Amino acid sequence: MKVVTFWFDVISPYAWLAFDRLPQALEGQSHVVDFRPLLFAGLLKAWGQKGPAEIAPKRVWTYRQVAWLAHLQGTPLQLPRPHPFNPLALQRLALASAPAGGLPNRRVVEQIFRHVWCRDGADPNDPAALAVLAQAVAPVRDPLGEDVRAELRAATDAARAQGVFGVPTLACEGRLFWGQDALPMLRAAMQGDAWFDGPAWGDAARQPEGVVRHA
Repeated sequence: MKVVTFWFDVISPYAWLAFDRLPQALEGQSHVVDFRPLLFAGLLKAWGQKGPAEIAPKRVWTYRQVAWLAHLQGTPLQLPRPHPFNPLALQRLALASAPAGGLPNRRVVEQIFRHVWCRDGADPNDPAALAVLAQAVAPVRDPLGEDVRAELRAATDAARAQGVFGVPTLACEGRLFWGQDALPMLRAAMQGDAWFDGPAWGDAARQPEGVVRHA
C-alpha cells in the first residue's frame, strides 16, 4: 500500500478541487492518504513568493479558472467573501480534531473545505458559522492551544524543508506533485509508469539556472 501525503491549506480553491477529485483520481490504487494542514502564507514567505490573489490580473484569472474547473469536474464551489481570508482558525481546527501528533481524517477535512467553498460566498471566519463548524468537528484539543499552534508551525516548516512551495502538494514515494492538475501524473507514478524511471524526472532538477532576477 502506498502512502500519499496531501499538504493543504483550505484558503486554496485548487486544494479543494484536488481534495474532491482525489478518490476518483486514485481509484483502484492501493493507498492511504495522510492529510497534513499547513499555512500557505508561511510557504509564500519562506520562498519569497506572492500568492495568486496578490497579483490583480492573476487573481481574476484564478477565480475564472477555478469556476471552470469546478464546473468541469462537477465539484461545488462558491467563492467565499472575502478571499483571500485568514485560514488560521480553520487549519488549527483541523489539527485539533486529532490527538497530539495525529492528523485529521478525511471527514473532518471535507467538513472544513465545504465550510469555505460550499456556503454561497459566506465569510469563512464568521464567528457564528465557525462555532457551528467547531461543534460538528468536535475537536479533541483546544484549537487555540499552544500545542496546536506549534504543530501547525512545525508542519509548515517540515513541508518547506521537503521542497513544498504551494498547495495542494501531494507526496508519494519521495516525489512531490503540485496542483490539482497533477493528479493524473501522481496516478501514473503510483501505477509504475516507466517514464518515472527514465531521465526526465531527475534531469529537471539538474537544469542550470539562467537569468536570475534580483529584487
